[in-house]
Amino acid sequence: MGEPRFAVGDRVRTSTVDPPHHTRLPRYARGQVGEVVEVQGCWPLADDRARGLSDPRVEPVYTVRFPAEALWGPPGGHWVQVELWESYLEGAT
Repeated sequence: MGEPRFAVGDRVRTSTVDPPHHTRLPRYARGQVGEVVEVQGCWPLADDRARGLSDPRVEPVYTVRFPAEALWGPPGGHWVQVELWESYLEGAT
């Protein structure tokens, strides 16, 4: 756990990894570019908790918004927001 890597307004890309266990990164958002709209604080990683790990990683959680059209195609004009742990994200240019 440490300082969040991302701040409000940062563009991020989600991971494309499809783990063999539970993940809170929805398939429809994998590999997509979005914008951080809120930093939620640090929370135990849901993936680790679902796997029954006794010492789950604690990471920053972000609210990231994606253009709905990028996720599902037209029509666009609105956004989809998803709460995502830091390990699901990388910086996007």
